[in-house]
Amino acid sequence: MNDIEDLTSIKILVDEFYTRVRLDELLGPIFAEVIKNDWQPHLDKMYAFWNAALFGVPGFKGNPFARHAPLPIGNAHFDRWLDLFKETVDAHFAGPMADDAKNRAGLMAVMFMSKLANMKGGSGRVIM
Repeated sequence: MNDIEDLTSIKILVDEFYTRVRLDELLGPIFAEVIKNDWQPHLDKMYAFWNAALFGVPGFKGNPFARHAPLPIGNAHFDRWLDLFKETVDAHFAGPMADDAKNRAGLMAVMFMSKLANMKGGSGRVIM
């Protein structure tokens, strides 16, 4: 298996990952509600995101957390998202960039879960 090498690799990763997401019983309905049947704009944004994250290529614009914050999602969703992401990477790639992609996805999931928990009051915190 080759490592994640360029935008072509990223497109393979993103396309395969979101095929898995669409079919997933937990994640599929969340994405379907937001994206409807117009997946290409989201895929294009994810190509740019991962190209920037892994290779430092400019082009991604957006605030991923702000897009996810209003969704009815919790830790189980992020755990499943991360499982699917890692499975997809491992099915297609091996090497330092593949490991970096999985690590970055894990950090992103933890950060999103933490921010969502704090937004909702967090453990033992009351928001009035």
